[in-house]
Amino acid sequence: MIGVLGIVIGSGMSFQSAVNSQLRNYVLSPYIASMLSFLVGTILLAIVVLSQGLPLFPSVDIITHNPWWIWLGGLCGVIALTGNIIIFPKIGSIETAVMPIIGMIVTSMLIDHFGWFHSTTLPFGLNRFIGVILILLGVIFAVVLRDFLMHRKLKENVSDDINKYPWRAVGLLGGSMLAIQAAINGQLGVAVNSPLTGAFLSFLIGTIILFLLAAFIDKNFKTVSQPFKEKAPLWVWLGGAFGACYVSINILLVGIIGTGPTVVLVLFGQITGSILVQQFGLFRSQKSSTAPIQVLGLIIMLVGVILINLF
Repeated sequence: MIGVLGIVIGSGMSFQSAVNSQLRNYVLSPYIASMLSFLVGTILLAIVVLSQGLPLFPSVDIITHNPWWIWLGGLCGVIALTGNIIIFPKIGSIETAVMPIIGMIVTSMLIDHFGWFHSTTLPFGLNRFIGVILILLGVIFAVVLRDFLMHRKLKENVSDDINKYPWRAVGLLGGSMLAIQAAINGQLGVAVNSPLTGAFLSFLIGTIILFLLAAFIDKNFKTVSQPFKEKAPLWVWLGGAFGACYVSINILLVGIIGTGPTVVLVLFGQITGSILVQQFGLFRSQKSSTAPIQVLGLIIMLVGVILINLF
């Protein structure tokens, strides 16, 4: 059941990406679209927390008796999100997808092995090593090879005149931030004694940061009203709901099975969800048939996930 939850919220993240891309078409800014998505998630989580009779904000005692870094989960999420936006035109779609995945897996395994951020220590043994190799191999089949076959005749608008290694490093950093976010939010949920309150606080901090980022880059928020003016379908606001479920359940899973297993379960669900989105053209996404090589990649990844989570 725990594994299914991780896969489900990972799939939800893929749905969130598809929904937010449509919201971006209305507001004409990735930063404003992300801010609105975070804002919707924050409001939904506030309603759920209050309906459960839980406090929205921690007491002064909780703030003073916990490490400062437990409040940085929202910032980590924003760094990862913004980093992907920045590196896409620099290194192309394939590396933009793969670099964060490598960063996520490596960092999550390090967090578990050394017990960083007060996480439960889970040594990096042979089974985990083989599992990681299989997951990376599965990613190559499910993401890299298919994209390469699709785009080999279509040159992406990516400059060949720049040093790509710094931008690849940004991609790795973004993935690392997502793994760190999972670990930090897990501790935040423990500190406030509620995964829901922890998720709300993480979302609130992320929303504030994205508001400031959008104000600095876009200068104004005039396009916020466009979805209403153009009578956008209600589902364009669901990105925040998917994100809220992701963060809440992520906090719960990290506390039960650790950062590494949570990350790989979510990653498997995310790639599975992406394939479903493209297969059925969900949320007005471009429809594209699933290639056999992607199914093979998912099977290989699943074996890796089982190795990491069961042994």
